[in-house]
Amino acid sequence: MNASAQSSPAGVSVPAAKRINAISPGSNAVINVFFILYCCACLFPILLVLSASFSDENAIALHGYSLIPRVWSTAAYHYLAYDLHRIATGYGISIATTVIGSLAGMMMTALYAYPLSRADFAFRGFFSFFIFFTMIFGGGLVPWYLVYTNLFHLKDTMFALIVPGLLMNAFLVLTTRTFFQQTIHSSILESAQIDGAGEFRIFFRIVLPLSLPVMATIGLFYTLAYWNDWFNSLVFINKDSMVNLQYMMYRVMRNLQFLQANAQSSSSVGAEEIAKIPNETVRMAMCIVGMGPIVLAYPFFQRYFVAGLTVGAVKG
Repeated sequence: MNASAQSSPAGVSVPAAKRINAISPGSNAVINVFFILYCCACLFPILLVLSASFSDENAIALHGYSLIPRVWSTAAYHYLAYDLHRIATGYGISIATTVIGSLAGMMMTALYAYPLSRADFAFRGFFSFFIFFTMIFGGGLVPWYLVYTNLFHLKDTMFALIVPGLLMNAFLVLTTRTFFQQTIHSSILESAQIDGAGEFRIFFRIVLPLSLPVMATIGLFYTLAYWNDWFNSLVFINKDSMVNLQYMMYRVMRNLQFLQANAQSSSSVGAEEIAKIPNETVRMAMCIVGMGPIVLAYPFFQRYFVAGLTVGAVKG
């Protein structure tokens, strides 16, 4: 039989299968142009914020924002440099809570989701409903605050930035459970049990190595949640040394707005100096300072996202 006439297991000839999967040059060019324009649209706000952070305050007030600063100025970063120690402290708190919280959240999510994915787990229906119930109903802000402050005594501690509302996400638990059910075949687990492996050894030596794509996905969600969180600092933290970067920058902006509001209603010499403090450019500079680590961390997760796209695409 001619090689060109060979058929695939699905009954489609090999050349025909290649024609089905192939993309024409015109379609490929359209797709490339579309994604180039999409990437430019995503980068445009970041470049605009970066340009505004290096612009003069009066130039922005007169001419608005532009991709190239009309009047170059580093006054916004000089203003932030006065609080360099506080910014460095906030960076340390944010990095510590993000790393510890993300790792703990990933592990607890996987440990909760794995039994729910096992068909031989007798109470998986109850615990699935239990975690799903938390997605719909909550106890309210006041009971939530009283539990963590009066019962667990987490106020003004690092745990107050890690545990309340962030440590475990119900949606990510259900997502991880679905991944385990569809990807980890039961025959693999049965083979390990026949070889004498226990449940913890199966989980850490077999399940987790096969689940890197979903672990990277939920890890990115936890990382973004912890890094962008400022509400826990507002509610639970009174010590300046324990405030994370996001809430610290929020307080800087609030104090700056307060000073400028009072300067407009006063005619003293000091009020004129306060009125010269940059406002819009400081906001943009704080955005650039705050998003740096997340931009650097994303490429670490990207390789696992690419691997996740090919899970199940190639079968032996």
